[in-house]
Amino acid sequence: MSNPFVRASYLLAAHTPRQLPPDGGAEVAFAGRSNAGKSSALNALCQQNALARVSRTPGRTQQLVYFALPPHEGKYLVDLPGYGYARVPMALREHWQAFIDGWFRDRAALRGLVVVMDIRHPLKDYDQQMLGYAVRRGLPAHALLTKADKLSRGAAGNAVQAVRRQLAGAYGDSVGVQAFSAENKMGVDELRAVVAGWLEL
Repeated sequence: MSNPFVRASYLLAAHTPRQLPPDGGAEVAFAGRSNAGKSSALNALCQQNALARVSRTPGRTQQLVYFALPPHEGKYLVDLPGYGYARVPMALREHWQAFIDGWFRDRAALRGLVVVMDIRHPLKDYDQQMLGYAVRRGLPAHALLTKADKLSRGAAGNAVQAVRRQLAGAYGDSVGVQAFSAENKMGVDELRAVVAGWLEL
């Protein structure tokens, strides 16, 4: 299929609610710990090498970063701040938490959440917290198990099944699960189909 994300471009980075775009379109958010491969996943989704910065210092994304999807007016991908390795003052961490809490609670344009996690270390506390946000709001969520090229095909399949069982026990069938590799493009088409479906592209 043709890639509806290939023309994605940086729009803005928001540190406070008033910097956000008007809340009338459709948005899909990407969340994940700072070393989970979120930037690489976004770049692979959009067939671009440097749309989302792949930082040698995890935790550099400290705002909600919006990417526009021309020619689809009002449709966005949103890169949420990475957690886990960000060396930031407690006050700034608390600001992010309050900002993101409010954004998740009130943002009418939000259509779904992709939670990016290393397939070798899935479902850490932060991953579960983000999935919980989506489920409480009745939004679809998708667990993207990255770096699957680091495992054999059998081990990757076993990891997907284990995560699927754990999430089904907690959330029923509201969270999708897939293996993914930005390195060898495993699962890229599946991710595109999920996100495009949510955004009605």
